[in-house]
Amino acid sequence: MTSRRVFLKNGAVALLSLGFAPSFLARTVSAARARRKVLVAIFQRGAVDGLNLVVPAGEQAYYDARPTIAISRPGGGQDAAIDLDGFFALHPRLAPLKPIYDARHLAFVHAVGSPDNTRSHFDAQDYMETATPGVKSTTDGWLNRYLQAQKAPDATPFRGVALTPQMPRALGGKAPALALGQLNQFGVRAGRAGAGLEQAFEAEYQGAADALLGTTGREAFDAIRMLKAADLQQYRPAGAADYPSSPFGDALKQIAQLVKADVGLEVAFADVGGWDTHVNQGAATGQLAGRLDDVARGLAALFADLGDRMDEVVVLTMSEFGRTIGENGNRGTDHGHGNAMIVMGGPVNGGKVYGRWPGLLPEQRYEGRDLAVTTDFRDVFGEIVVRHLGVADASPIFPGYAVRAGNFRGVLG
Repeated sequence: MTSRRVFLKNGAVALLSLGFAPSFLARTVSAARARRKVLVAIFQRGAVDGLNLVVPAGEQAYYDARPTIAISRPGGGQDAAIDLDGFFALHPRLAPLKPIYDARHLAFVHAVGSPDNTRSHFDAQDYMETATPGVKSTTDGWLNRYLQAQKAPDATPFRGVALTPQMPRALGGKAPALALGQLNQFGVRAGRAGAGLEQAFEAEYQGAADALLGTTGREAFDAIRMLKAADLQQYRPAGAADYPSSPFGDALKQIAQLVKADVGLEVAFADVGGWDTHVNQGAATGQLAGRLDDVARGLAALFADLGDRMDEVVVLTMSEFGRTIGENGNRGTDHGHGNAMIVMGGPVNGGKVYGRWPGLLPEQRYEGRDLAVTTDFRDVFGEIVVRHLGVADASPIFPGYAVRAGNFRGVLG
């Protein structure tokens, strides 16, 4: 018979392993059912080729620089780019996103990126996740600073959630957040003892003499039951949504579950790798095309699954930098500068490619080789924080940078 003392000792460890703090737990149940504005941030790690994602099909210099990996102009068959506005076109593997674009709930921002010129994956990812380009000493991420700045007296433990094995830099900081590789692993880690120990563990907390401890235990298990009530194992996506059978598709499906469960989610984070295409990148088919297919099918499934809940959701993709304009000798691309972002959601002013296009001629290139940046990525982040998440003063979220409405691209109303 396990002693009460052992239960209480192990209970404290179990709660910490779940990421709970007592101040969170006391507010979990009462706040959980309120609908909230949600940001889903997706990091494409490895530097996606934005020029083959949103193709400048109206510019000959693009085709001159990429003799084997350029996407053919619209109208050239099933492997041709899909026209967006007469100048820009979409990679054919992103076709599932075109109906959302046409419905004006999806947009792109091109020639976006960092003012810092690093070509290091590690540094550039760190700068983007902290939103402090060139500053390596920043201790917290911009999404965590949002959680700190936007006061939420009714916050729940699920306010900021990363569907990743470890906490991403963007969500790290003083504000509590959870990194959950799999939602169905969220609960008391009973090991070999199984459900019986979990039930006994809960009973011990509920029977605790100390009022604070008893409340803490009850709220902790209430939070666990919130996810169990969503019937995670038997979840069936709505709207004929068909998530890809991939880690990315699984992460997006779990984000949809959290949104629908009304557990207080405000920021969700997922990442997807495989974008460092130095060798055999491919064009309409191949390495890059396979990754884009996964992203497109995942985003389209999320949009269909959430239905009218997308009215409260904005999805933003980001990548540390773009690729070189010209292909290299290995039929791939090297580390570049400017890139493209996807913005999707009910509040999005979609059906448009935003940003000032700098051109691809040699004299228009950044350092003679890359797409120039004409939109600082913090202006895209800032527009979402201000216009979607409702932060009145964004300065604490973007230290050292003046967030001005005049710099917003108009992606959101």
